[in-house]
Amino acid sequence: MAIATINPFTGRTEQEFEPHDEAEIERRIAAADAAFRTLRTTTFAQRADWMRTAADLLEEEVETLGRLITVEMGRPVAGARAEVLKCAKGLRYYAEHAEEFLAPEQLADPSVVGAAAAGTRYAPLGVVLAVMPWNYPLWQVLRFAGPALMAGNAGLLKHASNVPQAALYLHTLFTRAGFPEGAFSTLLIPAAGVERVLRDPRVKAATLTGSEPAGRSLAAIAGSEVKHVVLELGGSDPFVVMPSADVGRAVAVAVTARNQNNGQSCIAAKRFIVHTDVYDEFVRLFAERVAALRVGDPLDEVTEVGPLATESGRDELESQVADAVAKGATARIGGFVPDRDGWFYAPTVLEGVTAEMRLHLEEAFGPVATVYRVADRDEALRIANGTTFGLSSAVWTTDEAEQEWFIDNLDAGAVFVNGMTASYPELPFGGVKDSGLGRELAAAGIREFCNLKTVWRG
Repeated sequence: MAIATINPFTGRTEQEFEPHDEAEIERRIAAADAAFRTLRTTTFAQRADWMRTAADLLEEEVETLGRLITVEMGRPVAGARAEVLKCAKGLRYYAEHAEEFLAPEQLADPSVVGAAAAGTRYAPLGVVLAVMPWNYPLWQVLRFAGPALMAGNAGLLKHASNVPQAALYLHTLFTRAGFPEGAFSTLLIPAAGVERVLRDPRVKAATLTGSEPAGRSLAAIAGSEVKHVVLELGGSDPFVVMPSADVGRAVAVAVTARNQNNGQSCIAAKRFIVHTDVYDEFVRLFAERVAALRVGDPLDEVTEVGPLATESGRDELESQVADAVAKGATARIGGFVPDRDGWFYAPTVLEGVTAEMRLHLEEAFGPVATVYRVADRDEALRIANGTTFGLSSAVWTTDEAEQEWFIDNLDAGAVFVNGMTASYPELPFGGVKDSGLGRELAAAGIREFCNLKTVWRG
């Protein structure tokens, strides 16, 4: 894939960029390594001041950045601006809490290990490579960069090739805020260039948000180099609705949970598993609300669903739906490519999905919801867990015992009860099974790229 901004609404190439050559890659790795050696000696207070300045810059430039995101990957502009502001909030959170999260801990009774004092402390690892996707071109990056830099690490970013302008903005953000030159740098390289960077001895670890194949490839390289990785991969999140649920509220949330960001989110609700007692009401209301979504120019303030980010992604979604329909599924609404310019796919609700259909097992990365009718909670759980993915999940029930049962038994990195999955700086984020390993965000996330040192004093 060329490194280029191609407007998903028009299909027109807005700008192309030359990949960095070997000399520039070497210069940026060396600069990151030098920046780390400086950054690790600074205080939390100094890093926090710089981080707050970076947050200020994001807020000051929210209008420009919102439009940039929309033009590069098609997210409706109101949501794009919200992403920018979420990034600013996240950076401020780590400016405020990093020192607390990484505070040394002392053993209450060091005599049990024959010491005068003993405990642990956190030290930064060094240069960390971030391989990031296009669907949240700022938030996915900054939810790594904020905690990583506050811990004293430096970062190298290999961003998705269809959001180069977002990548170049991030290249300058932290330096403009006061961080040492090279503390966070963008590498304009193709996917094939990742291995060379990850094998460089100055690069100590890596994080990737993306597809399962990409995660497996990165993990294999890192494993051969004995380097730490954090992986946030795909998801096919279940959204379970039981008889005691507030169906109207569940429907309202379901529409957003499936279709925000044009349905292109790993943690979007994708499989709607509904008890037979409320199935007909839920599907009727859900289909009505999805059909009413405003589809159009993502730069129009009223647009709720824009084009998919790439033509290949739109074609893949079309193929998945066609496979399901050919094998007996029914499109309650949607199920087609609209006759218009741009990489659009009509918001869709599919019923009658069965195990032999691709959509039952694969992640649908676009505005397509699959709905399952179930007889009881055991069948709901079987379908919910009947996937290789395990990123997040949602369950709607007002029965407290039932809530606890689902929390205990859902195979997922998170369970949201009577709500929609979202990522918050205050809560750990990550999955199980093929959805990844390790955690981002909160105390768990900032500690991923630290060396937990045991300290014993005699």
